[in-house]
Amino acid sequence: MMNILLFGKTGQVGWELQRALAPLGTVTAVDVKSTTYCGDFSNPEGVAETVRRVRPDVIVNAAAHTAVDKAETEREFAELLNATSVKAIAIEAEKLGAWLVHYSTDYVFPGTGETPWLETDAVAPLNVYGETKLAGEKAVQENCTKHLIFRTSWVYAGKGNNFAKTMLRLAKDRPELSVINDQFGAPTGAELLADCTAHAIRTALHKPEVAGLYHLVASGTTTWHDYAALVFAEAKAAGMELAIEKLNAVPTSAYPTPARRPTNSRLNTEKFQRQFDLVLPDWQVGVKRMLAELFTTTSF
Repeated sequence: MMNILLFGKTGQVGWELQRALAPLGTVTAVDVKSTTYCGDFSNPEGVAETVRRVRPDVIVNAAAHTAVDKAETEREFAELLNATSVKAIAIEAEKLGAWLVHYSTDYVFPGTGETPWLETDAVAPLNVYGETKLAGEKAVQENCTKHLIFRTSWVYAGKGNNFAKTMLRLAKDRPELSVINDQFGAPTGAELLADCTAHAIRTALHKPEVAGLYHLVASGTTTWHDYAALVFAEAKAAGMELAIEKLNAVPTSAYPTPARRPTNSRLNTEKFQRQFDLVLPDWQVGVKRMLAELFTTTSF
């Protein structure tokens, strides 16, 4: 039976991974609050010791510093979580001959143009978050032979807060909203990421030559404005009463943030789909499913 170690169990992706990885074997899932094993990425030696104690066949790292704007003023902390501890885990994984699955981001790219980014395109992060995630990628590549790195973007989940829930809360009381329309990407469900990860692990165990870097997002492209428009349309179709009457499209410059955001978050997923023989569904499929589940609750 496979022995799997999951870091970041309570995050959006980590929560779904607990479900998706369970049929593969025994899963030891930890996070920053765990006591039996250290899952605190501010403690590189602690997480390395966890790997040594658990002796997993597969390590899946869903832990990260994801507060993009805060990273601008806490670079050292972001580096500790996104690169230093990742390197410590990668070194231990190599000693065990274990597979290491790690998640990264489109923020490693400059975010320009309109063409979906390929795995081979030149990287040039716009912000500290992107820089530290790129350092994490390199730490995995340089220290662990058997690795799978999945770059993703615009991740959401039904659990916790997400863009759709925020829009619905605002639309209940406000007749008019303004949403950015010059950033392009594909909303990608944590559920999809987790299921694809489980499939990729099964494939890698039989075909170790698939080790490497991949782009993994839902198919299709949208903007935050059009994403919001879909959310409101689905809500009204479900009979929800909203105050929203006008949805304005505005440029990124209308909402200045400490960290620069890419306008092009498109990722080319042909390599992933070819290597793992999967078809990635259109982004609307996952979003509509999440919304349908959301409309049956009052959690937002």
